[in-house]
Amino acid sequence: MSTLSLALRNLLRNRRRSLMTLLAMMIGLVAVLLFGGYIRDITYGLQSDYVRLTGHLQIQRKNYFRYGSGNPAAYGIRDYDRILALMKRDPVLAPMLVVATPTLQFGGIAGNFAAGVSRTIYASGAVVEDQNRMRQWNDYGLRVLSRHLTLAGTAADSAVIGTGVARVLQLCGALAVPDCESVQAPAQAPAQGNALPDDIAALASDQARPAAPGQGTPTRIEILATNAHGAPNVAAVNVLRAEFQGIKELDDVYVALHLSQAQKLIFGAERPQVTAIAVQLQHTAQLPAARARIEELLATTAHDEPLEVIDYETLNPYYGQTLAMFDAMFGFISVLIGGIVLFTVGNTMSQAVVERTAEIGTLRSIGLRRSGIRALFVTEGLLLGVLGAVLGTLVAIGASWVVNALGLTWTPPGRIEPVPLAVRVASEHRMMIASAIGLVIVAALSAILPAARAARMNIVDALRHV
Repeated sequence: MSTLSLALRNLLRNRRRSLMTLLAMMIGLVAVLLFGGYIRDITYGLQSDYVRLTGHLQIQRKNYFRYGSGNPAAYGIRDYDRILALMKRDPVLAPMLVVATPTLQFGGIAGNFAAGVSRTIYASGAVVEDQNRMRQWNDYGLRVLSRHLTLAGTAADSAVIGTGVARVLQLCGALAVPDCESVQAPAQAPAQGNALPDDIAALASDQARPAAPGQGTPTRIEILATNAHGAPNVAAVNVLRAEFQGIKELDDVYVALHLSQAQKLIFGAERPQVTAIAVQLQHTAQLPAARARIEELLATTAHDEPLEVIDYETLNPYYGQTLAMFDAMFGFISVLIGGIVLFTVGNTMSQAVVERTAEIGTLRSIGLRRSGIRALFVTEGLLLGVLGAVLGTLVAIGASWVVNALGLTWTPPGRIEPVPLAVRVASEHRMMIASAIGLVIVAALSAILPAARAARMNIVDALRHV
């Protein structure tokens, strides 16, 4: 009789114990796979959010990411049109591209002159059509997409602001923002001397001129920013709507503009520049090849501008921190469940050794070597592991399908609307295979110690055992 058939017979001898051990292994594997599938869906969602907003890669002037947010004009990309055309024509890079688009980000002050209020902002000028194409990227088949940028098809002087900006600028009523109540700011003591420098006062006076009949709007605001020469510049924009951004810190400073308006504010009549070129790819897996190709193109065509290519993980440090946290949680749970399986299978094998002491002596007396005894018990552990891995994987796939079909929702941090609660198991082949193999290995390891104890038994003592 072969070792495999003998091991199978021994497992079937005590069906209840074998079944309970198998059930414990299945539950452990199902828990690991469901939790891992849940984490995968969350990380895919986070990655998609960042890729939709910032692209997979961004071309920036060297050191802009670290030092340029306060002075975008000093870190502008002059030949961005030529770089864009070069990437879109390149036979290697072009098939990978979904969108390559310029952006201009800057800080400033937004004011509502009619209400006498203002606040600091962080504005972004973008090509709206490109941004809306980026927001449709869905490489992982998520059921929720990002909202469109509502500047599409609007005048060049249009803007969208965060609800926090609308609240401070007292535009809640004019923009019909729900759950937004503007509060009158406390009265300030009169300033002594000249309250404003002459140049800023002149700009404010110009912006304060009454609008022509029929041209006034209660949603007009003024944006003050520093131009390319360090001088203040003011532009008036019409706010279309206020949108909650999910995170208060962003919501309180968010202003979206057309790229042409942002360039006019920062560079005036001079040659327009941008602070970044966002590059979105067909698939995230193409990122290393695309980055290498872009760096090669820049090295040969952009000698006069020190440019660098930054990936979305560097641009969004929160993403990497979140991945590290989830990896730690998944590792802890996997080790915990692995320990439970180890002791469960080990206990089963130890009981089997005690109950089958006389049988072990008989097998040794008819010529079975110590190595054969060890192989027998390890094979039993392997059979339990393989069967538990197969059944546990099938149950996890079925359970994930049920969870996904229920249509449960939750609201992740930084999100505005609820998103479907989804668990990815069937599509995560590497996770399934790695978890199943891990279970088999743990089951085999848990049988080694009882097997070694059985192999060391003295034949005479084993035969005398009652």
